[in-house]
Amino acid sequence: MKLNLFKSLPVALAGLFIGTAASAQEPASPTTKFRTWSIGVNAGALTPLSPLGGKNDFSNNKTSFGYGLYIKKQFTPYFSLRLDGVRGKLKGDNTEPYESGLVNSSSVQAFDTQLEYSGSLNAVVNMFNIDMFKKENALQLYTSVGAGLAGYKPTITTANGTSLYAGDKTISELIIPVGLGAKFKISDAVNFDLGWTINFVDGDNLDGFYKGGNDKYNYAYAGLEFALGSGKQLAFHNPVALTYDEALKAKQAADALKGDLDAQKAENAKLRSEMADLLKDSDGDGVADKLDKCPDTPSGTVVDGSGCPLVAPKPQVTIITEEDRKVVSEAIKNLEFDLGKATIRSKSFASLNRVAALLVQKNFSLKLAGHTDNTGSKELNLRLSKERAESVKAYLVSQGANASRIEATGYGMGQPIATNKTAAGRQKNRRVEFTLY
Repeated sequence: MKLNLFKSLPVALAGLFIGTAASAQEPASPTTKFRTWSIGVNAGALTPLSPLGGKNDFSNNKTSFGYGLYIKKQFTPYFSLRLDGVRGKLKGDNTEPYESGLVNSSSVQAFDTQLEYSGSLNAVVNMFNIDMFKKENALQLYTSVGAGLAGYKPTITTANGTSLYAGDKTISELIIPVGLGAKFKISDAVNFDLGWTINFVDGDNLDGFYKGGNDKYNYAYAGLEFALGSGKQLAFHNPVALTYDEALKAKQAADALKGDLDAQKAENAKLRSEMADLLKDSDGDGVADKLDKCPDTPSGTVVDGSGCPLVAPKPQVTIITEEDRKVVSEAIKNLEFDLGKATIRSKSFASLNRVAALLVQKNFSLKLAGHTDNTGSKELNLRLSKERAESVKAYLVSQGANASRIEATGYGMGQPIATNKTAAGRQKNRRVEFTLY
């Protein structure tokens, strides 16, 4: 059975990184140097169980020697990423009963697993500094969580003797290490590290006995960490204390500037009074009194830049004569297209040319409305009516008419002016209407 935690771990690690980085303060001024890279070595005890609970496959789990190393990058005083590697042995047997007194009568009597490798990437969070107002501390508590891969070879003992559980094959399975620890700063370059990690294995092969539940093992260790580079260690830096110092300095600077600010406020008040006199507008026409050549204009009067009433031009009135309508009517009557197409027949060009000349001469606007009979589908007729109206517009534009003053719309068969049951009625319905305005 796979652990659901493996599926959600990438999201959890991303959230942990973003949340921690967002909450971290700038550790110091840009000129301050910090050590952010470090390497560590450790050794300790490997045990094939978890003290947090759960059923163990063997009643007597033994403690064996393990050793490891890591490389770490510190991003803020609170957060780092650490790449860990661990090797060692895991052992257990059934020579003793469980604490409850129950005897384990499993067919596998003992196991001896060689942990060939265990590599994981861990997010490490420093929980707090011991002294909030001390810029650097000598003790740091931390927690970690990550994901990785472990490779191992179990050897099992049964009534038939001792044998390799998977032959000479190294079994590789995912692990989730969860740990905590305490770090003591010996110098700016060296720390003493105590830690304990529980590794949850995504499988049930670690001890060579398959019972359908995931195995686990823990690693308790002590070691040394060596900070690389020069300067102080960022992990032991306390941004809370630094923020307090910076706040004091900021207050002192603010007190020193208070006199200058008070003087500036008085100067600003004087300038505001003078500006109010310059911008005074008694008649409310938007032009200051000092520039208004026509004072006391009535409220709501539109004025020019000097404050005098602005005379609006009279609107132009479009007059369409009977002669103009006759030109358009003639074009409608003579307009013909190829059957089932939007191609204008040449016999229609002469009357369309007169319409184009009228639009250019009098700057009229024109609406073209294409219509069809009910022969064919609704979609086809709608498209054909639109294409025929657009075809007429394109021809008029080619003869000099203003395209922005011509609107072409297709209505398909939705607006008949005669019955579609007769050929004559359908002929009337196949049309393009011209409307001058």
